[in-house]
Amino acid sequence: MSDEFPRGALPIPDLAYTGTVTFDAEDPDTHYPPIRPVRAPEGAPNVLVILIDDTGFGASSAFGGPVQTPTFERIAAQGLKYTRFHTTALCSPTRAALLSGRNHHTVGMGGITEIATSAPGYNSIRPNSCAPLAETLKLNGYSTAQFGKCHEVPVWTASPVGPFDGWPSPGGGFEYFYGFIGGETNQWYPALYEGTNAVEPWGTPEEGYHFMGDMTDKAIAWTRQQKSLAPDKPFFTYFAPGATHAPHHVPEEWADMYKGAFDQGWDEVRKETFARQKALGVIPQDAVLTERSDGIPAWDDMNPDLYPVLAREMEVYAGFLAFADHHTGRLIDALDELGVLDDTLIYVIIGDNGASAEGTMKGTTNEAFTLNHMNDMEDDAYMIAHKDDLGTPRSYNHYAIGWAHAMDTPYQWTKQVASHWGGTRNGTIVSWPNGIAARGEIRNQFAHVIDVAPTVLEAAGIPEPSTVNGVTQRPYEGTPMNYSFDDADAEEQHTTQYFEMVGNRAIFHKGWTAVAKHKYPWLSSDHSLADDVWELYNVEEDWTQSHDLAAEEPERLAHLQRLFLIQAARFNVLPLDIRTAERFNADLVGRPKILDGDTQTLYPGMKRLNENCVIGVKNKSFTVTAKLTVAGAGAAGVIIAQGGTYGGWSFYIHEGALAFCYNTLAIEVAVIHSDPALTPGEHEVRAEFAYDGGGLGKGGTVTLYDGDTEVGAGRVERTIPFTFSLDETVDIGMDVASPVSPDYGPTGNEFAGEISWVRLDVGDDDHSHLADPEHLMTIAMTKQ
Repeated sequence: MSDEFPRGALPIPDLAYTGTVTFDAEDPDTHYPPIRPVRAPEGAPNVLVILIDDTGFGASSAFGGPVQTPTFERIAAQGLKYTRFHTTALCSPTRAALLSGRNHHTVGMGGITEIATSAPGYNSIRPNSCAPLAETLKLNGYSTAQFGKCHEVPVWTASPVGPFDGWPSPGGGFEYFYGFIGGETNQWYPALYEGTNAVEPWGTPEEGYHFMGDMTDKAIAWTRQQKSLAPDKPFFTYFAPGATHAPHHVPEEWADMYKGAFDQGWDEVRKETFARQKALGVIPQDAVLTERSDGIPAWDDMNPDLYPVLAREMEVYAGFLAFADHHTGRLIDALDELGVLDDTLIYVIIGDNGASAEGTMKGTTNEAFTLNHMNDMEDDAYMIAHKDDLGTPRSYNHYAIGWAHAMDTPYQWTKQVASHWGGTRNGTIVSWPNGIAARGEIRNQFAHVIDVAPTVLEAAGIPEPSTVNGVTQRPYEGTPMNYSFDDADAEEQHTTQYFEMVGNRAIFHKGWTAVAKHKYPWLSSDHSLADDVWELYNVEEDWTQSHDLAAEEPERLAHLQRLFLIQAARFNVLPLDIRTAERFNADLVGRPKILDGDTQTLYPGMKRLNENCVIGVKNKSFTVTAKLTVAGAGAAGVIIAQGGTYGGWSFYIHEGALAFCYNTLAIEVAVIHSDPALTPGEHEVRAEFAYDGGGLGKGGTVTLYDGDTEVGAGRVERTIPFTFSLDETVDIGMDVASPVSPDYGPTGNEFAGEISWVRLDVGDDDHSHLADPEHLMTIAMTKQ
């Protein structure tokens, strides 16, 4: 394909004019060539990459699963299903690999940014020698946009002041971003950013708001505008819903579509899915259904009284995936209406890892119970009583581990387990009607998420750049998949691939895998790497890794173990890091921190500050002081709030009186009101929380002051020890998203007067050092 632009070094250089320069523009010798905006090569397709979250190989009906996904099947009918496509077993690493074309350790994302170290493979910083795909496409004339989940922003830059070179826009190469930057968000009350600016949803759940619909509306509007104003430019759209990551939030009517569909339990669902997969041809007829992975309970071993709750968990999950498929269909319909669908290269990657086993053995109505080691508050009776809350704004729910295993049928294990296909094999669909002749066919060649970027460049006729922004580039580490588009029997070209996540590791090489599971997804590491037991599988003859050949072929196993070490050294995997406590000490591991100290002053307008941006008030005494002006009698409004309906605290004025609320996981909600109302005018008010001590999550006494006058007091019997929320935040002058206190609602709670400043001061009685480091690791891994 001939092309007039020199694309090897980006940005494409502006060439100086070398012709004759005249004195008078009216001179007949005056001539300058017209301005030539950079455009993609002729024939370069639009590109749409759809990445579903936390969805295993056995979930979508496109790959034999129990959840109906007609949009995915529609796209597959116009293209190809890849049955041996792989991810990294974890969210952030998969996304970093996808968008860079390099292995996740190469771009610093060997884990998640919350546990980053200064080691190159684990620092969560993408080197500038590994320019992202979006940047390369933008500099070659593409319009670029990202919608939905990010979770690649280094944790110490995830604040309103950045720096933003690790954000999707501008640092990631996307000209427009609308979504959330954390590992998950409340789908009813999302923590949203447009570019780098925090924005609020257009409505409440009662008004019909849900993030999946909102992000799709934004994607459709952006695409229509792009094709209206720049029809000669192709687009690159990265569409990454939060579905189906917890919380599994979905309108009830979508969950109700699956009522009764899972009453048989997860073991039977696995068998049913396995039979459909064979019928579809996405696994071979001689494939073996692997045994239930170690530690996962049988359905029959669960409390029968919980069966309706467990079934409802899966109904809600199924509705969530179907809901995501529905809205994806709206985007596909919009492309069709614009007349660009046939000229769009579409990737549908159904999961950034295997299904999530982070929901406990029986699931949960609120992830915060597990995050805070307070599962005793959620006994079977509580779950039964709150079954109908699942999926609604009254929950922050996750399903049981048994369902995760069923959604990874026919493979062993789940998300986080990079050693086995259950953690890394995700059904993937590729469609490009104008570029791929095949329709509705299956491809069995091995592929990996790092193959997407080189595939896109080859389809677009764009060379891999040697330099970007003056920096010499590290070559892509993926293999273009284009060779397989029109040849089902093409010889496999991606022949070697390592896998590693939190010590779980494997090597694939020419039809064989050597694997070592180091830890369970729901437990921390309890032994050294040297004690891991390696398994060996011939995956050409044993599709599902069901028959371990390690004892029969020790020489082959030794060869592959050595190859893993070579690959690990080559791609920054070493040193393997299974530490727990050390990785939460930023100073020890060399990770920057946003702030230090025992006092912090905040100002009006500051909002959506995550827990990394604000000094911690858990497991210790603290004081919140505010200078404010009360507008008049009966004034109301929030001064400062942290967290939301599922856990947090708030300092506010209610019906003219000072108030403090401590919400312990929506079960114990302590509200302390002052006796006299505040008079109109200036005040310096404060709430002092005196921690009881004696361990983590203990109670304390709250005393309210107007100036030096005590105006109220009360007790908080139990506090939150580890995390208020995964996505709700500290807000000044309002409480955005779901409300902490029952005294006010999710909207209309803005402070009616003026706030000069709010100051947090913490005491010297911090008990956080008593935290179990293994549980801290569990919290971090649940965030992704």
